[in-house]
Amino acid sequence: MPGALKTDALLHTEVVCVQKTAGPLSNYCACKVTNMENDISKLVSRFISLNEEETKAIIECIPVRTYPKGTVLLREGQIASECYFNLKGCVRLYYLVDGEEKTTGFYTEEQSIASMASYVNRTPANHYLSCIEDTTLAVLHYDKEKELYRRVPKFESLCRVSMEDDFGKQQEMLASYITTSPEERYLNLLETRPELLQRVPQHQLASYLGVKPESLSRIKKRVTLKK
Repeated sequence: MPGALKTDALLHTEVVCVQKTAGPLSNYCACKVTNMENDISKLVSRFISLNEEETKAIIECIPVRTYPKGTVLLREGQIASECYFNLKGCVRLYYLVDGEEKTTGFYTEEQSIASMASYVNRTPANHYLSCIEDTTLAVLHYDKEKELYRRVPKFESLCRVSMEDDFGKQQEMLASYITTSPEERYLNLLETRPELLQRVPQHQLASYLGVKPESLSRIKKRVTLKK
């Protein structure tokens, strides 16, 4: 999904999904459709011009769904069939290593979310995607992707540019993780994504920074005393 899209437009169709089961069927949803003022095409049209038929294709191929807090979008071992653009809420990416959750990403408003290796190569994912808040996502299903590119060829170019941008940011994040200390990573988080401190449980935030929760508490105390 286009990582550069903004969310200042309201949406036309929102599908409210209630998770029904755990395990392999965790993505089964009971959906209720509600109408809103505009549609997802308004976001896309800020970056590429759309005629009437292209607008229709965007609306038909990219539904908007709201998932309750705790919904697991993808489990380890499943093949990713959807990629997302976050309109509201927070999604966590984590790995299960020897029974311990290792968090590697939080995706909030105006960010794309995808398990790219699984989605593109049709191979089982080795991680989880979970909503840690009630979350509203624009959803592009694998089966609809080629249809959308056929009906709106310029959308493929937009997605390619977005993927290149996201890849660059991931490289920077990895380099920062390797070359900085936990305290430096915490200070960087304070500067670049301070809202996560209010939205994310401390044990998940500690995992994201590569420390134990008690170590994060000590880091917070040191940083506070230095101010």
